[in-house]
Amino acid sequence: MMVDIQTVSIAIASASVVLAAIYYILQMRNQTKVRQTDMIMRLYATFESTEFQKAYQKITDLEYEDYADYVKQYGTNAEVKAAGGTVNAFFEGIGVLVKRKLISMGLVDDLLSTDILFAWEKSKPTVEGYRKKFSRPQAWEWFEYLYKEMKKREQRGVRNG
Repeated sequence: MMVDIQTVSIAIASASVVLAAIYYILQMRNQTKVRQTDMIMRLYATFESTEFQKAYQKITDLEYEDYADYVKQYGTNAEVKAAGGTVNAFFEGIGVLVKRKLISMGLVDDLLSTDILFAWEKSKPTVEGYRKKFSRPQAWEWFEYLYKEMKKREQRGVRNG
């Protein structure tokens, strides 16, 4: 059986297109991983900054029974309010990124799981009180989402990926 040059050329061209498409798909996957890694490392640098750590420490060191007690003790303290806003907004942003699959939950878990769990558990009474007082049920919803996703992973025993 004899194959003519034109058939061989078409086969080679077709194979080249398929190989180029495969290469492109692999490159896109790699670029996605690189972008996610870059993003989480920039977020982690913010988390590790002195400014953020001071805010985080200020919030996690607070002692109060519930929202009413929090307002009574710290309601007029601008420094506490700013620290709470900083911490909640940081984790709110990560929650949005995870929900939209712009960063993987595995990366977030590996770097920030304990801090997310602790911060939400500490902030939950104030967030719930704020939501009720101001009729804003969506306030800090992505921070709460992040917490719930982290708890699901913890309950399933997922530690990587």
